[in-house]
Amino acid sequence: MLRVETIKRICNLGTGTIGPSITLTFAMAGYQVFMFGRSDASVKRGFQRIETILGSFCENNIIQKNQVPEIMGRIKGVTTLEEAAEGADFVIEGIVENLIAKQEVFGKMEELCPANTVFASSTSGLSPTLIAEKLDHKDRFVAAHFWNPPHLIPLVEVVPGKHTSQKTVDFTAQLMEKVGKKPVVLNREALGFIGNRLQFAMLREALYLIESGIATKEAVDTTIKYTLGRRLAATGPFESADLSGLDIINNIASYLFEDLCNHSHVSPILRELVDQGNLGAKNGSGFYEWTIDELTKINKIRENDLIQWLNKDKTGRNP
Repeated sequence: MLRVETIKRICNLGTGTIGPSITLTFAMAGYQVFMFGRSDASVKRGFQRIETILGSFCENNIIQKNQVPEIMGRIKGVTTLEEAAEGADFVIEGIVENLIAKQEVFGKMEELCPANTVFASSTSGLSPTLIAEKLDHKDRFVAAHFWNPPHLIPLVEVVPGKHTSQKTVDFTAQLMEKVGKKPVVLNREALGFIGNRLQFAMLREALYLIESGIATKEAVDTTIKYTLGRRLAATGPFESADLSGLDIINNIASYLFEDLCNHSHVSPILRELVDQGNLGAKNGSGFYEWTIDELTKINKIRENDLIQWLNKDKTGRNP
């Protein structure tokens, strides 16, 4: 098994939503990274995204301009798995969220990579056991879920499958720490891991509130942004409960849990939007209508807020 201190080359599979950010994370930490895209055009888009992020980092003093050429020099774009696998110590995958596609790409990479390569998928919640099902060396496979956008969100969920060795889990968590991330290790796999289970529990209740006519979507979004969104950045749910008083939390839970949404089906509001082709920001219409100007504005707000948190992390002011 590899040791974190000895690895040199990272392979990143994917140049879509998260791939360029993950590539940049490792390059900024000093590693040589082979970034795989299916075509020259996709690799070019990946580099353009990386350059945009680096520009923002320079503007916000996260890095200095004279560091950019060295960081970019550590990244090589490739369009074949053979090139991507060459000498790879750690493979991180961020392709389409499809089980069969992931199984196929890891099957090919296992044939091409060195014997001790560790394989990781940044799946948002698919079973790592199922992704690794067809691999010969299932013990060297783990899920390492980077949260979007990976260059701004510190957390990485490290999730073992049924056959993942403890050495692989420990190695991956240590590597995440070395590249400046905040790893959380799950004891065992569960669909959606920790973050998405919590996120979708909240989304289910949010949808129920508007389905039932209790509140508008605007009221729900405003409530989260100006209460939980601010508080949870400092105190998680169990810390918040302790600070509130568990007797109070117990009393509220005794009547509220029974009244909360527990639907096991997809909300008809969400299903109808998807059936109508209203997919959100990606095509301009979802719960809200999105113009280019509005998208630019909200993305900039989110980026600025997350950069402030990054700076707090660097100065040790974030708990």
